[in-house]
Amino acid sequence: MSITILLVDDQELLRVGFRMVLDAQDGLEVVGEAGDGEQAVRLVLDLSPDVVLMDVRMPGTDGVEATSRIVSSGSHSRVIILTTFDLDEYAHAALRAGASGFLLKDAPPTDLISAIRAVASGDAVVAPSTTRRLLASIADRLPGAGARPGDHPDLELLTPREREVMLAVARGLSNAEIAATLVLSEATVKSHVGRVLAKLRLRDRVQIVIFAYDNGLVVPTL
Repeated sequence: MSITILLVDDQELLRVGFRMVLDAQDGLEVVGEAGDGEQAVRLVLDLSPDVVLMDVRMPGTDGVEATSRIVSSGSHSRVIILTTFDLDEYAHAALRAGASGFLLKDAPPTDLISAIRAVASGDAVVAPSTTRRLLASIADRLPGAGARPGDHPDLELLTPREREVMLAVARGLSNAEIAATLVLSEATVKSHVGRVLAKLRLRDRVQIVIFAYDNGLVVPTL
């Protein structure tokens, strides 16, 4: 079964380029295009694509607002933000709104294709370490700046081990690195990550990083 994709960008030429690349791949199918965020939200409801490639900066309803509305609608569609700058405040806002990650618009086609397949399978599209760098670049403006660590009530639902794993994810460690650090199997780490996501009601690993920063659990460092 093909992974269905919605392209959202106010520049038609970019949409044409993305469509040519993606439609040439086995197992990928572009099912629609939108030129602004408002149209994107409508098409997600109509088409229910697996993945939305969302330009972050558009006139009218931008990618941040569109992402927020898509996520809050309960749609299963996963959003990948497309941005020109890897330290973009819009990209950070979109991640907080529920996007599964971001890519630079000039990323190699192989990276784009890999990202789409990863997100469609439920993974985050950017490494937590990349998200950390983005957050660190605007650390003084994050909600967690000055927050008292551990105030969020959902943290009480975590076991001590789950909390350790959550903080390791927030610091940018992979499952393999966490397994080595905590002397666990990768399968066990994966199970812990799954329980953390469920208990904190988060969508993916990127959201764990956002949660940790917003609640003062990790101190941003460049």
